[in-house]
Amino acid sequence: QVRLEESGGGSVQAGGSLRLSCAASGYTDNTYSMSWFRQRPGKAREGVAAIYPRSGTTYYVDSVKGRFTISLDNANNTLYLQMNSLKPEDTAMYYCHSEDSGPNGAIYWGQGTQVTVAS
Repeated sequence: QVRLEESGGGSVQAGGSLRLSCAASGYTDNTYSMSWFRQRPGKAREGVAAIYPRSGTTYYVDSVKGRFTISLDNANNTLYLQMNSLKPEDTAMYYCHSEDSGPNGAIYWGQGTQVTVAS
C-alpha cells in the first residue's frame, strides 16, 4: 500500500512559478512509475508528466514541455513538479499518481492540490 500526499499548490500570476511536492509513504519498492495528472475545469483528467524511477526516463505532455520539470528524490520518496512560465490554462487540480510493477500493479492517487494562474 502506498499513500501519496501533495503540497505546494497556490495562486500565482501568469509567468510565475510553483513547485508541487508529493510525499510517498508505505511500500514504494515496487513502484513502476510516478506521474502528475491535472484536471482543468470542465475537462477530463490528463497526464502532465511521468517519471520511471528505475531508468530515470521522463515524459511530458506537449503543452508543458520546456516549462515543467518532473523529478524524484529517491532518498526521501518525494516526487516534484517544477512549473515555470505558468499560463492561465495551467489552472487545474493537480494529482500525484503512482503505479506498481506487474500486469495487475496497483494504482494510487493523492488527494490533489489546486493551482490557479491569474492572467
